[in-house]
Amino acid sequence: MPKLLNPAQRLVALESSAWFAGLPIELKTWLAENTTPLLFSAGQRLFGPGDAPDGICFVVEGAVRVATTTSDGREALLAFAEPPQWFGELALFDGAARSHEGWAQSDCVLLRVPQRSLVEFLDQHPVHWKAFGQLVAQKLRLAFRAIEDATLLAPPVRLAHRILAIAHGYSDWNGPSRRVINVQQDHLGSMLGLSRQTVNQILKDFEARGFLRRTRGSIEIVDLEQFKRFAAEE
Repeated sequence: MPKLLNPAQRLVALESSAWFAGLPIELKTWLAENTTPLLFSAGQRLFGPGDAPDGICFVVEGAVRVATTTSDGREALLAFAEPPQWFGELALFDGAARSHEGWAQSDCVLLRVPQRSLVEFLDQHPVHWKAFGQLVAQKLRLAFRAIEDATLLAPPVRLAHRILAIAHGYSDWNGPSRRVINVQQDHLGSMLGLSRQTVNQILKDFEARGFLRRTRGSIEIVDLEQFKRFAAEE
């Protein structure tokens, strides 16, 4: 686990989020002082449908798989929450129970702000509610973009968009894009509604074009600028 035992150490970790980096100092300080580090082992269940909201979480290390399971045991993968993403903020506004399942895809380190104390702080300092509305709006824009991509774009472009989104922390990475992302081909397929075979074939083509290189369990972006141009022009 990284050093997250005091507010100064937690503040450093949280600053990797572009959303957090843009917050007023009062709110930054309060969040750093009121987060609790949590460690989950790979395969551990974090929450499930019907669970009471227990706060918002920031992913420091690892990945959280957000999914829903049908009555016959089939899993629909909705998203991965990875550094520097937040999740759980919607319940700040409606107080509703969890609607999906969360699992530790790998060993995870999270920072959690308890629901009750955060709502109390925001009610006492209502000017800061807007910041969490912006966080929700950011997620909503990403969801609309995903729907648009699925409706209008060919599978190779959709896959390129998703790989680039992951590399830049879904637009919330406060720093340069990561060149290596840890993601399985079947997970990419599940998120995009594509078969593993289709994803594999597209990735082979991307390798042939010199955009990326595949290794076991990860993808390395070799030529970021060319890959971005492909995603923008196709």
